[in-house]
Formats: sequence, C-alpha cells, structure tokens
Amino acid sequence: MEISITLLNLGYAITGAFLTLVFMMIGYKMFDRMTPFNTSKQLAEKNIAVGIVVGSIFVGLGIAVGLVIGMALN
Repeated sequence: MEISITLLNLGYAITGAFLTLVFMMIGYKMFDRMTPFNTSKQLAEKNIAVGIVVGSIFVGLGIAVGLVIGMALN
C-alpha cells in the first residue's frame, strides 16, 4: 500500500513540475509581448538588466505556480 502512495505522489510531482514549466514559458512569452524590445535578442546580447528581470519573473512564477499546483494536487 505504501508503494502506491509513493507512486501517486511521484506522479503529482512530475505533473506539477511540467505544469509549472508550461506556465513559466507562457509568462515569458507574455513578458516578451508586453515589452517594446525583443527580449530574446537582448538576452543574446548579454543585457544584464533584462537577464535579471527575466530571472526574477521565472523565480516568481515558479514559486507561485508551483505552490498553487502543489496544493491543488495534494
């Protein structure tokens, strides 16, 4: 019986991680559309300010979405 609970929790973790990555990708694309510059081009040119902002967006979205999904799945 314990192995089924462990496998179920593993499935929840994998699903939550996948959904979090999908929402982070959507958040990046939304940020890219809202800004007047090309975010990918600025990151390729090693613009540190854009890198810090994008990293902050990833951290914030990852924490928020990860917690929401984690709470909902368990």
